[in-house]
Amino acid sequence: MDCYAEYKSKLRTAEEAVKIVKDGDWVDYASNIAFPTCLDKALSERKEELHNVKVRGNLTQGPIQVIECDPSQEHFVYNTWHCSGYERKMCDKGRCFFTPMIFRNLPWYYKNFVTVDVAMISVTPMDKHGYFNLSGSAGVSRAVLDKADRIILEVNEALPRVRGGELETVHISEVDYVVEAGRIEPWAPPFLPPSQEDNKIAEYILPFIKDGTTIQLGIGGTPNALGALIAQSDLKDLGMHTELCSDGFMEMAKAGKLTNMKKTLHRGKGVLGLAVGSREFYDWVDDNPSLAAFPMSYVNNPDIIAKNDNLISINGCLNVDLYGQVSSESSGLRQISGTGGQLDFVTGAAMSKGGKAFLCMSSTFTDKEGVKHSRIMPQFNGDIITTPRSQAYYIVTEFGAVNLAGMSSWERAEKLISIAHPEFRDELIKKAEEQRIWLPSNKR
Repeated sequence: MDCYAEYKSKLRTAEEAVKIVKDGDWVDYASNIAFPTCLDKALSERKEELHNVKVRGNLTQGPIQVIECDPSQEHFVYNTWHCSGYERKMCDKGRCFFTPMIFRNLPWYYKNFVTVDVAMISVTPMDKHGYFNLSGSAGVSRAVLDKADRIILEVNEALPRVRGGELETVHISEVDYVVEAGRIEPWAPPFLPPSQEDNKIAEYILPFIKDGTTIQLGIGGTPNALGALIAQSDLKDLGMHTELCSDGFMEMAKAGKLTNMKKTLHRGKGVLGLAVGSREFYDWVDDNPSLAAFPMSYVNNPDIIAKNDNLISINGCLNVDLYGQVSSESSGLRQISGTGGQLDFVTGAAMSKGGKAFLCMSSTFTDKEGVKHSRIMPQFNGDIITTPRSQAYYIVTEFGAVNLAGMSSWERAEKLISIAHPEFRDELIKKAEEQRIWLPSNKR
């Protein structure tokens, strides 16, 4: 049977396809822009005839209909590997459950520990060879498909085709059903204009970036600010090896700064695992021969990261305590996001020849009552630790960048207090003295 005949034989409506789900099944949705919108809606419409169906996804903007339709969670229980803003709100309501993970281990979890009865993944249209492209979720989707007993693909004509270095496709022969969704515009995160703090943080990091540096960026205000600074700079021949590719890299490429030609691994190719950004970004990513998607087990492997000389890793965090512990995923016990690949890149950048890892945050935040708090804290009390103090490297606020590697407890306290907001420094010194990590000769 040729691939087009096989495609036609497996073509179903969303309502027909989801009938293969039964009570107690584990159903996996793809990450971010590969979320299966039509299949999710069709599955939710089977609520009254299904019970205890566990659904797993991550970084999904929502709304997710299997959550929305079932407040009692008698029919569907939703779980996430990494919270989007929507999933965070659902966790707050007890209607979404977080699963801890490190991104490089995601395929390992699926291979050895996780059940997938049905996989539902949105893909690009099939090519003449019978292959569908996994688009912006290539880094995680293949691991799901390899473990799934049954596979339903939702074809979305609006998804960009992301070229791959490895395992970025699925063949029609592997699939149980195909559903045509037409054109559903992929999620474009709201643009976060850089704040004054973001711009200042970016200015502190920029001097560490040299011609030929390979860069990993997260998403948000600081990466946007840094991308803009790099685009306006005299830097040249920068490279990309990143878990998540977004608009910041596009801006660097369009300014002629991102060529990937000086990379020591995959010369000429910007390596990525996930792709999320604006509509302009998706047009840039689509069929771009300078990009290569790989599974997260490869992209985020510290040994692979370290093969990129002069790798600069830049990620955000929420709070740091005076011992150098870093929380990037929770506020107290409230889940905000997830570990993701932060620890992967902190480790890999430190192993890279000439590499450095930066964790960035504003020095303060203001709560709902209008009270200002320091993000540099005396000690944590219930917050989830993302990067342990033994692996903390550069910490950056709008007041400076300090290197904690190899520093004793009193040196760490001194350095961190030096980049805290001035309003909180005396209080932090007092706490450091009480915690016996402050020398009388330390700067005040």
